[in-house]
Amino acid sequence: MMIIKCWGSRGSIPVSGKEYVKYGGDTTCLEIRTRSGDLIIVDAGTGIRRLGNELIKEQRHDFNFLFTHAHWDHLMGFPFFKPLYRRNTRIRMHRCPLPSSFVESMLSKVMDPPNFPVRYSDLKAEIIYEESCPTRFQIGSVVILPIPLSHPNNGSGYKFIEDGKTFIFLTDNELGYIHPGGLSFQGYLEHCLGAELLIHDAEYTTEEYKTNVEWGHSVYTDALELAFKSNVKKFGLFHLNQERTDLQADGILAHCKQTVVDRDSSLDCVMVGEGTTFEL
Repeated sequence: MMIIKCWGSRGSIPVSGKEYVKYGGDTTCLEIRTRSGDLIIVDAGTGIRRLGNELIKEQRHDFNFLFTHAHWDHLMGFPFFKPLYRRNTRIRMHRCPLPSSFVESMLSKVMDPPNFPVRYSDLKAEIIYEESCPTRFQIGSVVILPIPLSHPNNGSGYKFIEDGKTFIFLTDNELGYIHPGGLSFQGYLEHCLGAELLIHDAEYTTEEYKTNVEWGHSVYTDALELAFKSNVKKFGLFHLNQERTDLQADGILAHCKQTVVDRDSSLDCVMVGEGTTFEL
């Protein structure tokens, strides 16, 4: 069984306050636990701080890291992942979304002076880098296929397959505009066909998107349409705008659910926030 838990779903910058309690204010971080006992961490937004604390409590020492892209909100939590400072930690870094030394240079820059007082070279954890980012690879019982994102500066979404069940993660993906290296709507539809779970960027309303075209994020109704047309079973709205209050997010979710009823569909819609967990 594949278990997916969200530790942060906010976009651009972490937020706090009484209007952000329900869905949380931390930026992107997902944890995936596999049938084979492997642990996969996707992105190192600020949500990774709490994940690291939990893993230390559980005395877990071996992790796999995947990154979607190099924008700040998906990396800013990395120096605060406490297992990095323990000698018994062993981390396998996969070189997605770009091969060569991209991941090493990306992470070291986060910790270069004067950005942070501890250098990347001083971390105590054993960090092992994979040689490339193949089009298909495996971590234990899970097969992983990177999917190009339509986003400024490129990036990768991922398809995770275990025991015939599929989870697709496409954060920071603009369905209304094709960035260099990105895919068309039809291209994403073909990747998502029949998935048990699709978590997709749903940052904007239609009105907000008018002034944010080419910023690399989707209108939630476009993401919902992708879920309908690809016949996925469950759709998770992700990458909440930094200004999106709990009340507004509830309104977006209610609109999605009403659309499902209006179209006589069995699609299950969920707003993904801190602590949201899925089992496949």
